[in-house]
Amino acid sequence: MHSDADWQESARQFQAMVQDNWGRMLQALQPMTSAQAGGSASAQPPLPSITFAPERLAQLHQQYLEDARNLWSQSGQPEPDAKSRDRRFAGQGWASNPMASFALALYQTNERVLKGLADAVQTDEKTRARIHFGVDQWLAAMAPSNFLALNPDALEKAVQTRGASLAKGVANLLHDMRQGYISMTDESNFEVGRNVATTEGAVVYENELFQLLEYKPLTDKVYERPLLMVPPCINKYYIMDLQPSNSLIRYAVSQGQRTFVVSWRNPDASLADKTWDDYIGAAVLDAIAVVQRIGGAKQINALGFCVGGTMLANALAVLAARGDDTVASATFLTTLMDFTETGVLDVFIDKAFVQLRETQMGQGGLMKGQDMAATFSFLRPNDLVWNYVVGNYLKGETPPAFDLLYWNCDSTNLPGPFYAWYLRNFYLENKLVQPGALTVCGEKLDLGKVKLPVYLYGSREDHIVPIDAAYASTQVLAGKKRFVMGASGHIAGVINPPAANKRSHWLREDGKFPAALQDWVDGAAEHPGSWWDDWAAWLASHAGKQKTAPKDYGRAPQYQAIEPAPGRYVKQKS
Repeated sequence: MHSDADWQESARQFQAMVQDNWGRMLQALQPMTSAQAGGSASAQPPLPSITFAPERLAQLHQQYLEDARNLWSQSGQPEPDAKSRDRRFAGQGWASNPMASFALALYQTNERVLKGLADAVQTDEKTRARIHFGVDQWLAAMAPSNFLALNPDALEKAVQTRGASLAKGVANLLHDMRQGYISMTDESNFEVGRNVATTEGAVVYENELFQLLEYKPLTDKVYERPLLMVPPCINKYYIMDLQPSNSLIRYAVSQGQRTFVVSWRNPDASLADKTWDDYIGAAVLDAIAVVQRIGGAKQINALGFCVGGTMLANALAVLAARGDDTVASATFLTTLMDFTETGVLDVFIDKAFVQLRETQMGQGGLMKGQDMAATFSFLRPNDLVWNYVVGNYLKGETPPAFDLLYWNCDSTNLPGPFYAWYLRNFYLENKLVQPGALTVCGEKLDLGKVKLPVYLYGSREDHIVPIDAAYASTQVLAGKKRFVMGASGHIAGVINPPAANKRSHWLREDGKFPAALQDWVDGAAEHPGSWWDDWAAWLASHAGKQKTAPKDYGRAPQYQAIEPAPGRYVKQKS
């Protein structure tokens, strides 16, 4: 039986140990976040001071001692946390194999303590978020499922295959080391233009930054106002044209929209000095003008997805400053305009990090696509990193063919000046929502002057553009608005064709947009299935009258088919 003095001394030692080890974790964490974001571990600012709530620390100490005593005193094999539904440990071996069961129970004990410590930290919000991120990364990496000797499923497969799974795992590892990233799908099953990005069309215009694709009509008549889609330049455009059954591009064409899409060039050294102004002026604004000329209408409609939406918002603000109403309506899918809430990506962004990136590439250079892809993967490490480490290397499995993951691995570089300017002016200083704070293409931006009708979509479980951030655009834009909230995440919520009859969406028909998202949700109604049909009806109401569909691409003599879609640019690799 411990005396009060023994207990106090034990608690004191526990607190000292926690304080010392936590400081070391913070020191390791700061360069880790920079490295995962493609940065350097050098030139880091002094670490912020942290303390712990004493009462919470005492509770954690007591709970840890009790858990450890229970773990070590169990006769036979301990039982892992029965409440855990983690699919990493769903196999029967985690319960029946004594060594694996003990390793899992010990891991779950440490997991509870580490997460409790992260919750007990008393520091600023940014540091707390980084600590939580670091703890999550450490826990994901140290799970017993990641180690062959502790993974009963991998060991059983090795026995069943007489070691063939281990040999295949080594071969998979060597293959991934050569290609420079972890395989998430069997890429040999896909080819751009053959079984992804197959909607029929042609390149009708190109410059050094992008190709403009026009798609063959699927209806006898099309709306007079053409539709221009601006995808994010940090990815390939064909996320919107994976397969015919889930292609947003094909769906728009089938609805009678004369559809054009920007296909970004994958930058190489020749584009390493390109700026944000270049991408807005020589790409988005250029594409708007070309589509308007090809379509022969006074106005067009436009759609921006993710960063493409932020770029479209910039272009529309430039046009508004010039008194140009070429764009009749705009759709924004999972788009950030107000960067107050940036979700888990905020863990990487601070003044020191932005200054570092400006020093490294603000005047020229490339942000490598594979570095950026790795950053996004580590936002969900169990699903997008360690899941494949276990499957590919420990079990010797070939990941299944999956079009979305093929696209996810098809990374894209960014020009350094473009990337550094984007980080500072949006993520760090949030200037897009400050009237007159930014000058782009010679014009001071004011989103309050963008008064055209807009359709805004946000995904409820989005970790890239949090739903609150997507909704925040309703408070910035002055025109008539329609906001829809969809279920699922950043990609699955958007790429949700009606035929699949999956996921719900929420709409509010009274035209009210209170400041807080939850107040909007309280007045919204849930609708089963995809939001695409609602968007198609809204877009049709802004697309003008219908006319006979064109029989040829482009508009002679200036704009004619250069090559079939999907074109050359989308096939360029990082």
